[in-house]
Amino acid sequence: MNKKFVSFIVKKYLKFDKTQPFISVSFILAFLGIATGVGVLIIAMSIMNGMDEEFEKKLTIMNYPLTIYSQTGGNIDNEFVERLEKKYPNLKFSPYIQTSAIIKNQQMNGVILYGVDFNKEKEINPILAKAIQGNQLRKFDIVVGKRLFDDMGINKNDKVVMIFSNSDPYGIEVAPRLKKVRVVSYFHSGLNAYDKGIAYMNIKGLKVILRQKNYTGIHIYSKTPFKDIKKIKKDLPFGVGIIGWWQQNGNFFSALKLEKRAMFLVLMLIIIVASLNIIGSLLMMIMNRRKEIALMMSLGASKKEIKAIFFRLGMVVGFFGIIAGISLGGIGIWALNTFDIVSLPADVYGTSKIPTDLSLVDFCLIVIGAVVVIMLSSFYPAKKASEVDILTTLRFE
Repeated sequence: MNKKFVSFIVKKYLKFDKTQPFISVSFILAFLGIATGVGVLIIAMSIMNGMDEEFEKKLTIMNYPLTIYSQTGGNIDNEFVERLEKKYPNLKFSPYIQTSAIIKNQQMNGVILYGVDFNKEKEINPILAKAIQGNQLRKFDIVVGKRLFDDMGINKNDKVVMIFSNSDPYGIEVAPRLKKVRVVSYFHSGLNAYDKGIAYMNIKGLKVILRQKNYTGIHIYSKTPFKDIKKIKKDLPFGVGIIGWWQQNGNFFSALKLEKRAMFLVLMLIIIVASLNIIGSLLMMIMNRRKEIALMMSLGASKKEIKAIFFRLGMVVGFFGIIAGISLGGIGIWALNTFDIVSLPADVYGTSKIPTDLSLVDFCLIVIGAVVVIMLSSFYPAKKASEVDILTTLRFE
């Protein structure tokens, strides 16, 4: 195949043809469509990844990478915690007691109350660590979420009444356990459900109130939770289980993945529609240049060279469309990161700014997908061009 001949004809056909402007305009529209499709797809996937990571970060902090819990009355005591700490020195453990309670001042609000050792818990929960920084914590001190703190009109160091689900007998009646506690601070996770429904208390005080010696479970910090969960599971006694943060929110993350795939496929249709312009443009060019094609073939051009000419034409338009789309997507991501273009309700999404993060895998899938679509769009017209009947064309045209 004569590559110089193919390149010469491709350059000639790419020039704007004043006699047939509609073909050139069609190529321009195909270029713009592919650029728009690739750019929008890059921005959309970047936003989806950014939102996924933001939710994952919030849920990982508040749900912890790994959590050991009692299933059927399994015994989780100090001896068990110490055994795990010795065997897994690279992990951080924070035992806790969990119960339900109602906080009462002028208003009442139910919460899930965690009794924790604040010194251990702050090492694995940076949100709580920030909340208790600089505070002297006593036995009956609690930390609540910011939403609850604001809604109930609580001030720091205010005393509130905690009504526990456990009850004590009084003659022939039972009454819930009550305890006046001090609200030392509040944490802010950015997720409304956690900031309103969770509170932390000194575990020593909660043990006294609930008259409980053993723990409900253990919060664990791990950099490799997917590997460590398998190791720890082998060391757990009967009645004790372990769960990862991804299992606690499995349905939520499955929905996010499904939404991301659907978004990718829908936006890929923009590129497919734009590629139809390439097919139409090439077919129109072939119809208008049948005499030239037949003449080139009669002078010695092979079918392979004719096919290469029109295939390369489609690829050139598509290639520059992809490059322009990548540039457009990069500019869009930069603009979203630099300027406050869209403001989100932080209590719903966990952030007030649109987060973006384009992964290498998504970028490669977008580029490869676009290239495949353009190749398929260019192949059929190129094949038709190589099938032009030389004798019939030269005789009648």
